[in-house]
Amino acid sequence: MKLAGHLRKMRVSLESPVTYTLLVDNEAETLNPHVGKRLRMAYSGDIHCLACGRKTSKSYSQGHCYPCSQSLASCDLCIMKPETCHYAAGTCREPQWGEQNCMQAHYVYLANSSGIKVGITRAPQIPTRWIDQGASQALPIFRVSHRYLSGLVEVAMKDHVSDRTDWRRMLKGAPEAVDLAAQRDALFTQTRDAVQALASRFDDNAIEWLDNAPIVEIDYPVHAYPDKVRSLNFDKTPLIEGTLQGIKGQYLLLDTGVLNIRKFAGYYVEVELD
Repeated sequence: MKLAGHLRKMRVSLESPVTYTLLVDNEAETLNPHVGKRLRMAYSGDIHCLACGRKTSKSYSQGHCYPCSQSLASCDLCIMKPETCHYAAGTCREPQWGEQNCMQAHYVYLANSSGIKVGITRAPQIPTRWIDQGASQALPIFRVSHRYLSGLVEVAMKDHVSDRTDWRRMLKGAPEAVDLAAQRDALFTQTRDAVQALASRFDDNAIEWLDNAPIVEIDYPVHAYPDKVRSLNFDKTPLIEGTLQGIKGQYLLLDTGVLNIRKFAGYYVEVELD
């Protein structure tokens, strides 16, 4: 199997295990049947912005040229730090985009990837967000009316639980299962006053406590995890090849190292799959 085009974030589907599809421009190939087989990727040296198509010498914000990284709302700092959202101040880079993506319901969740963490996501991104982070378990704990508020709730949680994923630890194996419901209940107790104070600042029902949501279990197509995580980089090694031992998060796990597909969005590659 041969493919050629600009890399994009892998498409995922929650099955057991997760189904991964490699996307290069308009071509697509399901990767699960190729786990355990040889894979070869050759980077041509060309990078094109996924938003405007402009050729760029460097990729910014996971597949953008510099001008787009500075002008698109999807590349703004508040995407990484939603508590800094400035839509209400009238300074959103793209107000219509903000209406469609930020001024919509968001979920605050707990996930178990490299350990327990708190995070946020838009409703349509469940369970994609959890899979992209390599979570083995996930549990929504709040539903809030917009992204800014989800960021404020997350900040209230961060004194008690991490908001980070240790990607190296995540790629070394499946974490020990934890009782996320018990963790949720403990957080509810620890942060009740802070969350209620936030709720009083916004409209009624702006924050919904989710005390009966089901835990989502996620299994990945991995035959073997690496003993030592070695990151592969097209900028340093244009030709990457090896046996595909598994897929987790947005990483390909090869016997020669791990490749973060999302990091190299917009890179033109030729792919050969056994």
